[in-house]
Amino acid sequence: MADVSLTVTDVPARRRYEARDADAGDAVAGFAEYLLAGEMVVFTHTEVDPAYEGRGVGSAIVRSSLDDVRSRGMVVLPLCPFYKGWIERHREYADLVYKRPESTATD
Repeated sequence: MADVSLTVTDVPARRRYEARDADAGDAVAGFAEYLLAGEMVVFTHTEVDPAYEGRGVGSAIVRSSLDDVRSRGMVVLPLCPFYKGWIERHREYADLVYKRPESTATD
């Protein structure tokens, strides 16, 4: 986990989850951008300030945002490689990933 005092919050006006460091005057340590598509949250990009790299900030953002998505009864589409890889390593979140319905089309 992060060795900084982080608070992760959804900032809908900016369409991103932000991790802020309370020990540094609420400086933004990192963020994850998303798009909303109905009941789906599409995570498109994650960025961690270089000063916070390797300190668990990215993982804190992903875990907090996915817990929030779960609490809202929504699903995710992890287009961001960091989100995709994190979910693959933390299978307890795999149920949140959007699964395309099987096609019923025939030729």
